[in-house]
Amino acid sequence: MKWIVILGFIGILAALAMAGRAMLRDGRDGKPKTNRMAHALAWRVGLSVALFLFILLSWQLGWVQPTGLPLAPK
Repeated sequence: MKWIVILGFIGILAALAMAGRAMLRDGRDGKPKTNRMAHALAWRVGLSVALFLFILLSWQLGWVQPTGLPLAPK
């Protein structure tokens, strides 16, 4: 379960990095701008929503349990 969440976060960060790279490189040297940044950000949003829904589904099916933080030491 942890690996799926970690891979989801890595995918989100990779899409964010691709958007940043596209923002810095598109439209240079007289070339027309492309929609690469918008597509990368759309992927990032989609991956974030999918990860959130996966965590909710995992909680609903009992695959993960909320533990909370202890208020006082035992």
